[in-house]
Amino acid sequence: MKRFWQIAYSFGAIPLLWGVLRVLGLVNRKVRRGIRGRKNLFATLAELTGHLGSGKRVWFHSSSMGEFEQAKPIIAELKKRHPEVKVIVSFFSPSGFEHARKYPLADVITYLPFDTRAGARRFLDLVRPDVAVMVRYDVWPNHIWELERRAIPTLIANATMRRQTKRRLPLIRTLHHYVYNALSDILSVTPEDNAAFAMFALTHPTLQTIGDTRYDQVSARSNEARKRHIIPQAIIEGKQVIVAGSTWPEDEEVILPTILELHETTANLLLILVPHEPTVERLESLEGELAGRTTFIRFSALNEYNQEKVIIVDSIGVLLILYACANIAFIGGSFRQGVHNVLEAAVFGIPVLFGPRHRNSQEPLMLVERGGGFVVNDSKELYRTLRNLLEDDLARSTAGGRASRFVQANLGATERFLQHLEPYLTSAASNRTDSH
Repeated sequence: MKRFWQIAYSFGAIPLLWGVLRVLGLVNRKVRRGIRGRKNLFATLAELTGHLGSGKRVWFHSSSMGEFEQAKPIIAELKKRHPEVKVIVSFFSPSGFEHARKYPLADVITYLPFDTRAGARRFLDLVRPDVAVMVRYDVWPNHIWELERRAIPTLIANATMRRQTKRRLPLIRTLHHYVYNALSDILSVTPEDNAAFAMFALTHPTLQTIGDTRYDQVSARSNEARKRHIIPQAIIEGKQVIVAGSTWPEDEEVILPTILELHETTANLLLILVPHEPTVERLESLEGELAGRTTFIRFSALNEYNQEKVIIVDSIGVLLILYACANIAFIGGSFRQGVHNVLEAAVFGIPVLFGPRHRNSQEPLMLVERGGGFVVNDSKELYRTLRNLLEDDLARSTAGGRASRFVQANLGATERFLQHLEPYLTSAASNRTDSH
């Protein structure tokens, strides 16, 4: 049966997927970038791996940048303990590859080839990992089966599996049984994830819940963020600061009228608005919406700040640092398709608000259960919640403390993951297998 699925996948699903990607590449710029980025992949990879030298190799694969953030604390601690280890990082998505190209702790950064049997063999011939780590969910069957054939230990970090996943549908479930059963360790985020993986009737991998390394990553990044002061203290001193992070137009349709109404009763209120996509068009649209209704200034022009009530952030990569300035955070995406990262705000000990579309992640609900987060379904609820938190210092500080403790209570997944990874590195026998 396993052989049947290997043939069906390689000669049925993969050609179909390749055809779909080629068509999508005609109209979708991101897909097109991914296809173009893989040109000369193996020649480039051969050159990069040719300079690695001695030392055991660990291959980390992430779908995109969000998943790679979860690998970073593992890589950092691994390099700290074993500086001789060579780290190879791969991505499926061009957004992940392009953002991580200068990541200093990776010895090699590459695209993952499309999941053909020949591509998987050639990739592993060049990378020659001693251990492979898949981050969260991006598990490609031919690469996994080739790793198994070569007896290379393969782990999933931050493994998640929703009970209603389509991977449990008839037929597809059988395919995934043979994929997951080829792994060495499936290290899940929650007991519920663990139970969902167990439903595939796996006999080979170790199944264990160890938590989520994202908590370790946001904690480490917050320590660095607290040292940086990208908004002068004179601007935020004496003000109540709300940071609205990674917002989309659907979020701004709710939060901007609410803030304008709050300005009538809260003279010292400052909104720092961080659009998810700060394009020229989006920035000009926001300024058009605010013109004549309140005062505003762009983040890049803060040297000319004159008590404006809204700061529109026109750069990327600064959101986590801005949360360090906030009294309250609103997390974008929650009135669109799904809330963005709530942990980046919670780690600073502030109340975290978000809209109704938050079930794409487990953390928002967990944060609400512990009293550090608040769901607001419309502008009226947002107004009531914000006004209460702004006027009641005790309520605000209590919620903020609960948010911080929620993050602190979930630290340590990196260490627990390394307890599974390190024995494979210290094994006397090499796991490398030559393939022709």
